Amino acid sequence: MLYLVSKLKISQSQLFAILTALTATVLIVSNLASTKMFDFFSTGLVWDGGAILFPISYILGDIITEIFGFERAKKVIWTAFAMNLIAVLALFIVQILPPGPGWENQIAYETIIGFMPRIVAGSLIAFVSGQILNSYVFVKIKKITKGKHFWQRAIGSSLVGDLVDTVIFTTIAFIGTISTFQFVGLLLIAYISKIVGETLLLPVTYGAVKLCEKLMISEKVMENESESV
Repeated sequence: MLYLVSKLKISQSQLFAILTALTATVLIVSNLASTKMFDFFSTGLVWDGGAILFPISYILGDIITEIFGFERAKKVIWTAFAMNLIAVLALFIVQILPPGPGWENQIAYETIIGFMPRIVAGSLIAFVSGQILNSYVFVKIKKITKGKHFWQRAIGSSLVGDLVDTVIFTTIAFIGTISTFQFVGLLLIAYISKIVGETLLLPVTYGAVKLCEKLMISEKVMENESESV
């Protein structure tokens, strides 16, 4: 996929728009998936479905911060936040509309994708807090290392951002609804799985950053050529 994208002519503004759209999509889908809890490899510990996709949001956050900087990364975070609010509002309006004649799935709708205040609140607060902290730590590490060792700032920022995100979301969304054992297990599994997943995908993150840099260099070259003509 990265190879195919590298053959496309994408401007900086288009690239920024694509990354913003991906971030918003990951957040919305993760929130929907979080409504399902499943057994973690028959251990009796529970895991929310959103944990499968959500780590990608931190990978995208690292890419955006590395390429565009902290201030523009914050714009992406708040944009994704706003898009999720729109999705939540739309689903809530659909939920309270009276069921049509012959449609008997109202309870199923409310159970699966209905408005769940705790999950929505936990997700949004955790997302904004974790992502902004992740980007902030990312740029601080980049400054300390003078732009070297991408893996250090990618993993270091995730360790902090994921921890804050996981603790806030798990506490707001699930405290009191599951046993203490399940709560602690969910907290640990969610955090560890995010870090492991992001670490394993580090080569992909690095490749995506290099691809984005290549696209931006190509655009600058084309702009200089057009100006010279």
